[in-house]
Amino acid sequence: MDCPKCKAGMESVAFEEIEVERCTGCGGLWFDTLEQEELRARRGSEAIDTGYSARGRANNAIGNFKCPRCHGAMIRMVDHLQPHIWYEQCSTCGGTYLDAGEFKDYKDRTPADLIRDWRAKARP
Repeated sequence: MDCPKCKAGMESVAFEEIEVERCTGCGGLWFDTLEQEELRARRGSEAIDTGYSARGRANNAIGNFKCPRCHGAMIRMVDHLQPHIWYEQCSTCGGTYLDAGEFKDYKDRTPADLIRDWRAKARP
């Protein structure tokens, strides 16, 4: 499988018995249906997200691409608990793509996240 954003190859990485795909170029992560939720609940699983957050933020601007698994349409989503996190989900197979650094952020809600989210909601 190739990365849907930078087109580099993806490598399989595992945490405990859950295997996901990580881009060898930009560090983005591909999760099959609900794998990110399973990993979110496991202590230490953020170790799979080895990419640079700055690269991930830059890749957020890339849109309108197809699912690397089934070629279905990818839809931009926002985490309801952390609206600063944008990710893409396949409308056909349910796979999810997170840019580098987003899984670490997704997994760990800090006081800074609470303040940032409060400010985002307060804006008109």
